Amino acid sequence: MQIGTTKPGLLARIIRRLIMAWYGSRGWTEESSIPTERKYVIIAAPHTSNWDFPFFIALTTKLGVKTHFMAKDSLFRWPVGRMMRDMGGVSIDRSKSANVVAQMVERFSHEDDFILTIAPEGTRGKARVWKSGFYQIALQAGVPIALGMMDYARKRGGIGGLFWPTGDYVADMAKLAEFYKTCTPKYPELATTDFGEG
Repeated sequence: MQIGTTKPGLLARIIRRLIMAWYGSRGWTEESSIPTERKYVIIAAPHTSNWDFPFFIALTTKLGVKTHFMAKDSLFRWPVGRMMRDMGGVSIDRSKSANVVAQMVERFSHEDDFILTIAPEGTRGKARVWKSGFYQIALQAGVPIALGMMDYARKRGGIGGLFWPTGDYVADMAKLAEFYKTCTPKYPELATTDFGEG
């Protein structure tokens, strides 16, 4: 089974074109390393601005990577439900603290092609620590983690390779921290430096 195989609706097409036009006017360059795997989790980092989301949509579109993102189920009702799905949104039931992780692991198990983007910082404000949900989803689903990045200093974005989680969260996060030290966020003072202990 695959998600979003039908042609997107008019509203989604208009929004994506506006995002692409705006992105194209900003002088960004895309990195060209694209994973060949059909299922993986993309880290969207650093995440310090509301602009990061449309930038990342444009970036992945330019790279030809069809990504999905999680959003609460109330956002998938009329009149914007169709647009949310067309843009790659995946409905999650937050009332089941059971678990957003379990819901996404199940989704991975039912899809032939599924790329899920997650911002571990989870907020545009100063986050205390990275949330570990992205890691648990990848680990339990048996899929790799793609190192998505937006470097505002160089105006370059892309995917810096794949990382297979080992189950040793602290050791794995230390490796990810080294990679993301090379990426300058839009607002460096809001960047998270604590990658957590799972």
